[in-house]
Amino acid sequence: MYPPTRKDFISLTLTEQDSSRSYNNSKNWRRKSCWRKWKQLSRLQRSLILFLLAFLLVCALATYPNLAEHWRALTERSVQEEWSAVDIPELKPVNPAVIPEQERKIGLVFPEPPPQKPKKAPSNKRGPPVLQHRLMKRENASETQVKEKEGQAANGEEEGEKSLVSWRGAMIEAERGTEPQPSAKEEGAPDLAANGEAAQEGPAAAAHERQKAVVEAFQHAWKGYKEFAWGQDELKPISKSYGTWFGLGLTLVDALDTMWIIGLKEEFEEAKKWVATDLQFTKNVDVNLFESTIRILGGLLSTYHLTGEDIFLEKAKDIGARLMPAFNTPSKIPYSDVNLGRGTAHPPRWTSDSTVSEVTSIQLEFRDLSQTTGDSQYQKAVDGVMKHVHRLAGKHDGLVPMFINTNNGQFSHLGVFTLGARADSYYEYLLKQWIQGGKKETELLEDYVQAIEGVKKHLLRKSQPSQLTFVGELAHNNFSPKMDHLVCFLPGTLALGAHHGVSSEHMELAKALMETCYQMYAQIETGLSPEIVHFNLIPRHGRDVEVKPADRHNLLRPETVESLFYLYRFTRDKKYQDWGWEIFQNFNKYTRVSTGGYTSISNVRNPDNPDPRDKMESFFLGETLKYFYLLFSEDFDLINLDKFVFNTEAHPLPIWTSS
Repeated sequence: MYPPTRKDFISLTLTEQDSSRSYNNSKNWRRKSCWRKWKQLSRLQRSLILFLLAFLLVCALATYPNLAEHWRALTERSVQEEWSAVDIPELKPVNPAVIPEQERKIGLVFPEPPPQKPKKAPSNKRGPPVLQHRLMKRENASETQVKEKEGQAANGEEEGEKSLVSWRGAMIEAERGTEPQPSAKEEGAPDLAANGEAAQEGPAAAAHERQKAVVEAFQHAWKGYKEFAWGQDELKPISKSYGTWFGLGLTLVDALDTMWIIGLKEEFEEAKKWVATDLQFTKNVDVNLFESTIRILGGLLSTYHLTGEDIFLEKAKDIGARLMPAFNTPSKIPYSDVNLGRGTAHPPRWTSDSTVSEVTSIQLEFRDLSQTTGDSQYQKAVDGVMKHVHRLAGKHDGLVPMFINTNNGQFSHLGVFTLGARADSYYEYLLKQWIQGGKKETELLEDYVQAIEGVKKHLLRKSQPSQLTFVGELAHNNFSPKMDHLVCFLPGTLALGAHHGVSSEHMELAKALMETCYQMYAQIETGLSPEIVHFNLIPRHGRDVEVKPADRHNLLRPETVESLFYLYRFTRDKKYQDWGWEIFQNFNKYTRVSTGGYTSISNVRNPDNPDPRDKMESFFLGETLKYFYLLFSEDFDLINLDKFVFNTEAHPLPIWTSS
């Protein structure tokens, strides 16, 4: 028997709504409808939409600086259109908005020789025992603001207490003149005349004063290193601390021959004592083969040749032997990293490749070690690398790729060619090895000449509107107008080759590129070059030099000063000294830290806040200041370029004699 069928009922009551609340497509109803639809989405859908909106906002903020620069360029187009990039043969003005000083009206700045200033009585103001300087007459707006804040009256005085500018808490000295006062000698500045330089007058006297300013700059940097980072790799001048890379006193070893050359014998003796007692290579630490070779091995060998003191040769032999395991590879192309204590070597963790510049820019040092000690193993190892690279396929009219595999010995990442990072010093060492060996190794010269022809054919261009000659990059037959500051080694190398009889045309190219490297400083607001620039190729549009936000830093690099030194040595044209003096003053103005040392900066485009990085690279003392001193020297036998060749870290090594 089945139960009776069950029936269910639903009751629905409809009530009359107020006609005023019926749907009428008003904004209020649409807003409620949108909110209802949003609530109907799943949590995942709502999260994805919110993430997309946040991502778009971040992209907009990231691109805002570039958009602002383009908008500024568009607003100034009316000024730029007045320039003629084609019809007028001489150099054109650059964008006035990027000129470091308001007085300049043209982009290509050729500084006038400094006027002879009347001598002043020694200052009786109290202060630290360093050289006192007069403030320069020309000041930018930021300096004027500093003076107003400090309540200094504009009474025409040229001497006074040092001004300080604070960037994010960092106290950095404001613009300072660089003419030493008579009291400088009493405060411990070296007497250059005692080192064989007679009293000079006129232009020679001005150069002498500039050299004394460089010596004072070195003493100021050394003061910070000695007080806050003694025996360490790098000084952090703002935090008054130090940075460790290899733990081998890189700054001290890198600066040894600089101190000897510029006459700081007391500081040199103090550093020599540290080398003798504290410099040990038994540490269980990985070091980069290239960096430790050019800085430590090169610095020790150079100092030995200049002084004749055996302690430096003994230390050079020690580290040279400990670096040799790097060559224990299937291809004999050395690994990039060596553990000095364990005697082992390995490539980077992320690849089996080494960079071409690193494996081909250790030859000067190892060859000199063999010549000095009579042990041929070092020269055989590095000469084998050069002979291997000489035969390799994958070059493009003498230009080489950036990477080489340590297992099979072949170039990798083919089709990309640059004279910047990872390839630069390969070309430099082709010429310098030929010079070092007495100009007998023709394969090296052939590779060098072919490479320069490749540069002229594929990488050389002229910018707009000023027709500056620059060296770009080539990636799979696509040209990029990108030029690293590192490429500014090339004018000096070309001039050196021309001096040694390679080609007179190379000297003309050197002069053109030297002007370009100077403009990489002069067309920037702080007067200091960024790490990388992009040149403008479009006629009547923008300025010659463009700088991307990620490339605006300056690391106190030496390449431009290095080339200025070579150009002045071979041409005796005073403009190269004047250009160098201008750059030196800007280093003093924007990178000098009052408590001792100099710092790299993050933004060369902002003179009001260059954003110091709190790091003084060892090459600032080992290269930059050394080349400044030699640039301002009128003694052309001081490191005679017919007797010495500089390694890529500015350590002079002797040219081999026929005997």
